[in-house]
Parts: sequence; structure tokens; C-alpha cells
Amino acid sequence: DRLRSWQRVNRPLQPADAELRAMLYLPAGMHQSARAAPPTLPSDVSSTAAVPPALLMADPPIALDAYESLADAYAAHIDSKPHNAYYERPATLSLLPDVAGMRVLDAGCGSGIYAEWLLDHGAIVVGLDASPKMVEYARRRTGGRAEIRVADLGAPLDFLGDGTFNLVISPLVMEYVRDWRATFAEFFRVLQPGGQLVVSVTHPAFDFALFRSKRYFEVEAVHGEWSGFKPVRVRMPSYRRSLEETLNPFIDAGFRIERILEPRPTAAFKAADPKHYAELMHQPCFVCIRSRKPG
Repeated sequence: DRLRSWQRVNRPLQPADAELRAMLYLPAGMHQSARAAPPTLPSDVSSTAAVPPALLMADPPIALDAYESLADAYAAHIDSKPHNAYYERPATLSLLPDVAGMRVLDAGCGSGIYAEWLLDHGAIVVGLDASPKMVEYARRRTGGRAEIRVADLGAPLDFLGDGTFNLVISPLVMEYVRDWRATFAEFFRVLQPGGQLVVSVTHPAFDFALFRSKRYFEVEAVHGEWSGFKPVRVRMPSYRRSLEETLNPFIDAGFRIERILEPRPTAAFKAADPKHYAELMHQPCFVCIRSRKPG
């Protein structure tokens, strides 16, 4: 039973760091749930079928089963997979401030690659992910230095205190959350005044072309067949959205958008995957957005 699996992995919190404990309201799991997201890759996605309507009300989160199936292969490949390691990740990291001494929420931490980077650069980290398997990988990777727990970004993060973080990052995760306004309102709440939110997502133009949508202005449930995390193939559901539905939820939550980055692949990407390097030099796959809570 998936809910029991969430509850088992979401065992009572025992953060060693007092400052880390201060970021959390209660020592026992009040909420289950969230997801970290690898990218949608041009060569890895073959299906453009709409997700059945029942999945629109999916609980647990829409991509939980897919990421539970993918977790082992994802953790094995995420450090060197070109679209992640040499494209999205350098772009997202370029938008971060000096994180030394900062309290950072890694919202959708996956197997822990960003959490590890943040810790190595002096941050105090809380990581959330919907997948129990991903949470276990993240805990192993961070070696007890961060509080990593199962949580759903589509649900209230009421186990986190108001104004307790300096920075929230959510890399390649929000594709699996339908209502961004509710989630961004929670990010706004847990950030201190002046705190930053850095998000990377699939570019709206890329998804619109990939899924051949006839309903551009709707937030649309779609799915693709992922084959890039070999040997696993997985049916990956997500939500496709327009440009305005990508940007306006930041503004509606109260954030000020500071920078929008449509990344270019790095030289390391060219060496690893010349074909997709050439494609990405002419058309975007992801977009990275940095915003700030006023104050």
C-alpha cells in the first residue's frame, strides 16, 4: 500500500542540528508527500497521449508510481546524464546565491544531488520528495547531514514554520504539480523576507510542440514514455502549461521575478551527446526562473 509506504519512510524527525529542528514545526510526520523531477528529454519521450481523467485527481501524486519504478536507474545516472548534469544543473546553480550559512528547502530533492551540493557549500538543508525510494537515496547520499522526508508539494507544507528559509529550490519538479499557485503560496510563506525561490521546469514551448497540444491555454495532463534512464522504460505523467501559467503563479504568490534563463548546453554536453547538443543550441528544453520575496 503506497500510503503505508509513505508513512513508513516518513518516520519521526530527529534532526541533529538545532537550527534545522527550528525549521520544522513538530517532531512527527504531519504530512506525507513531494517529488523531484528529472528532465523530459527529446529522445527519451515517445508518447503524446493524454493522461486518463482519473489521474487528474491522483492521490498519491501523479508521478509517484513512475518515480518509484525509476528510482534505482535515476540515482545511478543522474550525476552524468547530459540533460541534467551538463544542461539544467549548471544553469540552475548559476542562479543561486552564496548559500554558506543559509537555510535551504530542496523542494523535490530526488536522489539528493542538489542537497549534497548545497551541504558541501555550507547550507543547512531540508529536502522533500514524494517518492519513498528517492528519499532513501537522498538520505544515503547526504549521510545524515540533512533532514530528508517524504512530502507532497501539492499539499500544504504545514510541518514547516513561517519564514524559516533563506532559499527554496525546486529543480525539474513542478511539472508534476497541477496547482502552482497553492504550492508557491507555501514557498512564499516559509521564506524569510528577501528570500529567493529558484525553479527549473520544462520549457512551455518544448512541451507544447512535443505533446502536439490543441489546448495551449489549459493546464493539461499528458504523459510520455521515458527510455533515457536505462535499462528502465517508464510511463511518466506530468502537466503541460502555457507561458502565462508558468510565470503568473510566481507573481500571484507575491514573488518578484528577477531573472529568466533559457539555458544552452555546455561543452561537456557536446562531448557526451553531440546530437542533442546541436538540437539544444537551437531550441529550448528547460527554463530556469529566479524570484524573490519582497522585504
